[in-house]
Amino acid sequence: MARITILGGSGYAGSALVAEAARRGHDVTSVSRTTPEERVAGVDYVAGDVVHRETLTSVIEGRDAVVVALSPRGDMVGKVEGVLEDLIRTLEGTDTRLGYIGGASSLHLSEGGPTLWDVSHEQLPPEVKPEIETGLHAFDMLKASPESLDWFYVSPPSDFGSWLGTASRGSYVLGGDVLLKDDEDASTISADDLALAIIDEVEQPKHRRGRFTAIWGPKTES
Repeated sequence: MARITILGGSGYAGSALVAEAARRGHDVTSVSRTTPEERVAGVDYVAGDVVHRETLTSVIEGRDAVVVALSPRGDMVGKVEGVLEDLIRTLEGTDTRLGYIGGASSLHLSEGGPTLWDVSHEQLPPEVKPEIETGLHAFDMLKASPESLDWFYVSPPSDFGSWLGTASRGSYVLGGDVLLKDDEDASTISADDLALAIIDEVEQPKHRRGRFTAIWGPKTES
């Protein structure tokens, strides 16, 4: 059993992580500014703002893994980087793994080729750029972090979000630095299936100080 803290545990990706980690019997702490009305049995829900160092410190001490699933939107624009900086400084040299759920824009379209950001940023609406840029900055911050910090960065596929209504299949296909697409040219996954990949990484680390991506896999038998 691992002790896992999920920052942003009430969001789309975060709530799926909370549910999957609890389902597997882990000791789960979910942190968000407001706690959800529907709670997963056995999960410790903490209401607090992780921008405040005292709150952040209180929920990460002695954990096996801390996963950042914060959305840099609204009044959180420009603040997630500071939270990550605090986490890097606090967790370097400890046994706690740091995970970060970012975005797809840093993924390459082909091995060694341009990134999704390279080919799309000029066409993106100004209002969506800050969130994407936070994910890019976070990846750079982790790559530049001290070698004593054990981290992993997760890039969901290009089509990922609650508004898409993506069905869950109970499986996933894992990738590295290149954007994945299925046989129908789709690059998508549900939060539940991405949570499978992330909790698998927590349980059996394969991407120490590295990044991975995942798309939905073949349908499983119900």
